[in-house]
Amino acid sequence: MGSRRPRFAGFGEDGGGRGGQAGRGGRGGFYSQQYQQGGRGAGSYHHHPQGAAHQPRGAMPAMQQWRPAGPAAQCLGHREVQPRHHNGGGGRGGHVGDGPSAAIAPDISASPEASSPLLEVVTEQLEVLSMEGGELSAGHEPIPSTRNSYKFPRRPGSGRIGIKCLVKANHFLAQLPDKDLHQFPITPEITSRVVGRAVMQELVKLHKVSYLGGRLPAYDGRNSMYTAGPLPFTSKEFHITLLDQDGGSGLERRGRIFKVVIRFAARVDLHRLEQYIAGKQAEAPQEALQVLDIVLRQLPTARYEPCGRSFFSPDLGRRRSLGDGIESWRGFYQTIRPTQMGLSLNINMSATSFFEPLPVIDFVAQLLNTAIHSRSLSDAERVKIKKALRGVKVEVTHRGNIRRTYRISGLTSQATRELSFPVDQGGTVKSVVQYFHETYDFSIKHTYLPCLQVGNQRRPNYLPMEVCKIVEGQRYSKRLNQGQIRALLEETCQRPHDRERDIIQMVNRNSYNDDPYAKEFGIKISERLALVEARVLPAPRLKYSQTGKEKDCLPRVGQWNMMNKDFALEPVLPVKYVRPDQVERALKARFHDAMTILGPERKELELLIGILPENNGSLYGDLKRVCETDLGLISQCCLTKQVFKMNKQILANLALKINVKVGGRNTVLADAVSRCIPLVTDRPTIIFGADVTHPHPGEDSSPSIAAVVASQDWPEVTKYAGLVSAQVHRQEIIEDLYNVTHDPQKGTIHGGMIRELLISFKRSTREKPQRILFYRDGVSEGQFYQVLLHELDAIRKACASLEPNYQPQVTFIVVQKRHHTRLFANNHNDQNSIDRSGNILPGTVVDSKICHPTEFDFFLCSHAGIKGTSRPAHYHVLWDENNFTADALQTLTNNLCYTYARCTRSVSIVPPAYYAHLAAFRARFYMEPDSSDNGSIASTCGGGQSGSSTSHSTRAAGGGVVRPLPALKDSVKRVMFYC
Repeated sequence: MGSRRPRFAGFGEDGGGRGGQAGRGGRGGFYSQQYQQGGRGAGSYHHHPQGAAHQPRGAMPAMQQWRPAGPAAQCLGHREVQPRHHNGGGGRGGHVGDGPSAAIAPDISASPEASSPLLEVVTEQLEVLSMEGGELSAGHEPIPSTRNSYKFPRRPGSGRIGIKCLVKANHFLAQLPDKDLHQFPITPEITSRVVGRAVMQELVKLHKVSYLGGRLPAYDGRNSMYTAGPLPFTSKEFHITLLDQDGGSGLERRGRIFKVVIRFAARVDLHRLEQYIAGKQAEAPQEALQVLDIVLRQLPTARYEPCGRSFFSPDLGRRRSLGDGIESWRGFYQTIRPTQMGLSLNINMSATSFFEPLPVIDFVAQLLNTAIHSRSLSDAERVKIKKALRGVKVEVTHRGNIRRTYRISGLTSQATRELSFPVDQGGTVKSVVQYFHETYDFSIKHTYLPCLQVGNQRRPNYLPMEVCKIVEGQRYSKRLNQGQIRALLEETCQRPHDRERDIIQMVNRNSYNDDPYAKEFGIKISERLALVEARVLPAPRLKYSQTGKEKDCLPRVGQWNMMNKDFALEPVLPVKYVRPDQVERALKARFHDAMTILGPERKELELLIGILPENNGSLYGDLKRVCETDLGLISQCCLTKQVFKMNKQILANLALKINVKVGGRNTVLADAVSRCIPLVTDRPTIIFGADVTHPHPGEDSSPSIAAVVASQDWPEVTKYAGLVSAQVHRQEIIEDLYNVTHDPQKGTIHGGMIRELLISFKRSTREKPQRILFYRDGVSEGQFYQVLLHELDAIRKACASLEPNYQPQVTFIVVQKRHHTRLFANNHNDQNSIDRSGNILPGTVVDSKICHPTEFDFFLCSHAGIKGTSRPAHYHVLWDENNFTADALQTLTNNLCYTYARCTRSVSIVPPAYYAHLAAFRARFYMEPDSSDNGSIASTCGGGQSGSSTSHSTRAAGGGVVRPLPALKDSVKRVMFYC
């Protein structure tokens, strides 16, 4: 069969589409460049280019041939297109680090409609995309086939726009050692890090002077050791004896002998690291950075409880109970990284959850939130306890000073009084109750409770709950509930001045310059926070509806208001009360009743408002699923208690969300209307946002969810259509950006989210994009190359499938929020340099000193803080065919943060990325119950081909199939349903 590539209006021929429509006729009013669309709704913006005729409601605008628009006014300027020179860099490296720093519109919905390694070498070469009948257009670079064939764009100079100021950053200058570093692999590798560190500690204690030449080595916890200089040998075998932990029995402890072979492997070249920081070396010397990081982690690892790149201890701040037998420990995050100012140690305060060291029976009582001292457990309670305690270490308390530890492997199905086991080869059987009484003179009181199983499944040991206590210092890595999350955030939420003080105190407490390992390797750490030059970018002017008293406004400190705006809708049907267990049937019946009334008038139902109880279980998700995947209906949910308050602010926020859901626009950048945004308004430009959200650790059956949104209006860039897709568990690369399927009847069919959104843009604007800006959220630095190679290739192929030689220029930008850089005002008492929360001013941008030595990145704090310490977003450009200047990209990104539809505040990350996050979260509710039960509160999710025009399944790593989500209705896809 031949390849089936349908041609779309504007992608090779003229006409077609709906002109400037972004939704169904009659939906919310909006600013239209070409013609006015009537209908009910708030905030209509109308602008007619000179000579454009006013079109009546529902009229189709005249066909016009596509042609590039004229050049934009030079508001910011952009650099000339020049041959690209690239410099590379390796990847850079979340516990809760600080509290919420900016609020979106107060959420009154019944569920959160508003708002946790080294790079593997890519072995599969991605083919350079060939255009049908021709080569790549001029100005386009070939897609890199491997990591080594491409270096990320160099910084195009520093930005100049904005008011200059000084800020402090939680980066501490590190002086590079002037010693040769040597690597020694250790065999055999010891699987337990705790045991491995104990073995190496004993080896150094015994042989530092005699065999190690007086050197103090740094051990990575696995299979490598590093020294500051050579050892007297190239290979040597040691035998180290470790005595078992003293359990308090007074008996002689048994010893285990470990054979350790140390061989010289290579020298670690620090000169390459110096060259890299100076911009003279293309590839980041990851090994040198890793060694320095290992050295600085040696002492904290011995003092505190290590967890990833963080360290925790009950001595670093007060413990706080989070409920259900879980508590929070405070700690700090630490990593070393190359920056423009040199090598930098990034330190931030952190906190995470640990098991409380409680008697197991008390933990179970807290977990179940009920008394268990006089009754047996239900099957559901037994399953909950087993899930919570599996893998947890406990120590026994019934043997006096002997405190042996065990790891829980399960829970018995029988009560303790019913359990018995053979005690000898002759088949003698004793009950657990009898055994404990005779052997330890211990009478078990709670015989109706099950026993803990410890050891392996073949020979399990039974321990009654009442003789076990949870060992201190075990991190709780499972999913936290909403109350625990809230308590943890409150614990870590610190005002900027307090956080800065605690960071400095932590640096002094760690005393890096007295650290014997740092001294051994010649590393010196400054005790002062880095003082960094920054700029405060001006807020953009926003355009309001022409019908209101105020036509535009200039936000102040990241805020503005929507006063004097009219918004009114008359309900088609009166309010009806429905039982939660009948919501699906009632929704379909009400929809049928409404269409019976509206059908003869050729109208459609535009909005459903659901008023839900506070504790509504799955009701919210059920309502959204039915409306968006079955009925094709936009809905807005709110809580009963909020509705009856009749608070103006709450109602205003509701109006903001409703207006954009029905196709309206709340505000628009004045520079967009006047076509004064470089590299956006001069030629048709589409802005994408993409995110992948993953299930919480431990939820092995849930898929990851990819979401992509794209602007559907130009030059305003305020309306974003969204698509979602389920994919393999914890896979970060988005699979469904572009796909090809083969149909026996139709032949080859091209699809995918990028392709569908490009078509939607053309239908809405009657223009085909000549530029693509792609904001990609959620990518760690170790995945930069992999994500870029795959997703840029998918973008190119999606474009080429629409029209031969169609290759708009692409800029690919990663947005990162999960980092530990914090910015503080240089003077906390200067009211002109802080907002009301004590944070730095919105619009503060940093592109020097603490940024990458050569690559195009910057930190931007685009929002005003409300509570806690603001976290700036980190933007890193991985591909740039549009040749943005620093000023152009920084200003555009900051200005876009003022166009977020759900509140009258600038937000912390660029709205396209924010919207993708919301769309992915919404799609979790579309999943089948057997999957969605495992959904994470902290992660957001979406589904299969719910937005795409075709449907397919992806295979999981274990061979299973990721079930595609139910498809979104077309009437839902083209509006901002996720808001």
